[in-house]
Parts: sequence; structure tokens; C-alpha cells
Amino acid sequence: MAIAIELSDQQAEALREAATRLQVSEAELAAAAVRDLLAQPSADFEAAAQRVLEKNQELYRRLA
Repeated sequence: MAIAIELSDQQAEALREAATRLQVSEAELAAAAVRDLLAQPSADFEAAAQRVLEKNQELYRRLA
């Protein structure tokens, strides 16, 4: 899948500088950033999952 994004001049320059520093293309760097973002569970999900686990800890212990 290919997508296009709009960046401000400042953002485009920052992307260009980071890509140059890392010796990759701007597209490769942007794609890597998106993949990293999608691979990380959201903080809200993590917090909610932790609350559920703590709330039901005794139940899970009994079922084990």
C-alpha cells in the first residue's frame, strides 16, 4: 500500500535531515516510523488491560 502525507516545511526538513543522518531515504524512514508506531500497543490499552488483570487476579488464581 502506498500513501501520501502532507508535512510542513519544517517537518519535511527534519525528516530529510534525519534520513540523511541515518543514510536512508525519507520514504524508508517514514515507513519505519509508522511500522514502529503500529507495533506498539497504546498506553491506554496497556493501562486498561492491567486494571482488568489486577481486578480479576483472585478469580484467575482460582481458575488456574
